[in-house]
This record gives sequence, structure tokens and C-alpha cells, in this order.
Amino acid sequence: MKVLVCISKTPDTTAKITFTDNNTKFAEAGVQFIINPYDEWYALVRAIQLKEADASLQIHLINVGAADNDTVIRKALALGGEEAIRVNAVSDDSFYIAAQIAEVAKQNNYDLILTGKETIDYNGSSIGGMLAELLGMPYVSLATRFELSGTTATITREIDGGEEVNEVQLPLVVSCQKGVAEQRIPNMKGIMGARTKPLKVLEPAAAEHLTAIVSFELPPPKAGVKLVSADNPEELVRLLHEEAKLF
Repeated sequence: MKVLVCISKTPDTTAKITFTDNNTKFAEAGVQFIINPYDEWYALVRAIQLKEADASLQIHLINVGAADNDTVIRKALALGGEEAIRVNAVSDDSFYIAAQIAEVAKQNNYDLILTGKETIDYNGSSIGGMLAELLGMPYVSLATRFELSGTTATITREIDGGEEVNEVQLPLVVSCQKGVAEQRIPNMKGIMGARTKPLKVLEPAAAEHLTAIVSFELPPPKAGVKLVSADNPEELVRLLHEEAKLF
């Protein structure tokens, strides 16, 4: 069985975000980048767990990005990926990225494709569904549990007020979130081995860009806290009406 895990590079959650070129580009200078946590902690680790249960399973990684993405790809290989593919293209358009992944997937006949539910920078949550459509595969999103028996996957999703359990035949695309697996840290053996694992670089296939970022905007700064004396409830009510605008 062959599993493809989609890996994204995102800014560290503690990074200070700024924009350049009249707020049209993200300023990367001085920013620490990491593997998108949903891809790493859940999609990749669940694939590794499946391989631990079945040594014949193969885990391939894929990333769409420039050469500076290789650092995070190598970390993913250190965790447990066997080989990686980087499509040498830079794009913020979800369809273009999904099209590049789909082109590679078509050529390699993967049985299972795992993604994180979204990236923590753009929060688009759209790659998995687009990828499944391009490949003509079933798609289950926001998985909190994933079990595999032969070619049948049992997937649990959170829904409003409860859970939904799906049984789906492979091949299949699944987006993963918290609950599917637990975060792991690469050990020294994995880090050393990752240096020699294959990382293929492919030129992008022809594909459309359907969207373009016009501008970015930071949220307004947080207002200061106002303390109201316990013996002055009238002032609290006034603030709630006039400034908090809850009513």
C-alpha cells in the first residue's frame, strides 16, 4: 500500500506577522518556519502509525514550494517518511497547488492521500476537497479517528452535537485534525537517516491560478482592559451598551 502525505511550510505560531509591497506580500525576513502542525502532528503521524502496523506500507511526502522548503521536508522525513517529492513552484492559489499534487498522485497510484485539515497561515481548508475531485476519489474531511482494515477505512468525524462514522473503500483522500494521532518528535536516528532519504524535485505541470491575493490586513490592535468597581454596576452596564456593543 502506498500513502501520500501532503506537507506545507508555515510560519511558526509565535512569529510576528508583517507585510510588504503595499500589504500585498508576506514579509518572510526573520520568520521561523515549521511544518504545518495539522500536516505533521496528525496526517503524517497517523501514516507512520499505519506503517508500524504494516511494514509493507510506503509513506511518500509531497510539498509544493521553493528550495527553502527542503528544511521542513527533511524534518518530515526524519519523523518517518520514506521519500519526498517537492514540486518546484511557488503559489498561494489552492487550486494550482492541488493540481500539482494531483498530477504527481496520478503517476504513482497512491491508495491513500492524507492532508491536515488546513494550514495555520491561510486556513483555507480547500486542498483536500480539490485534490479528491481532480483525482476522482472519495473525500472525508476533518477526521478525528482513522482506522484501516485491508482496503476499508473507518473514519470518525465531529459533527454538530455528536460524531459521524464513515466506511469508505480505498483509494481515498482524508483531511486530519486533532484526535487522529499524537504529536511526535524525531529521534537522532531519524534525523541522521533523513539526510540520505530521496527528495525528488519536479518541475510543475501546467495548471491555472484561479485566485490571487489582492492585499493583507492585520487585525486591529487589542484595546486596553477597563476595570469597573464592584460597587458601580451602572458604569458596567453603560460600557456594555456603548463600547462593548453586546446589546
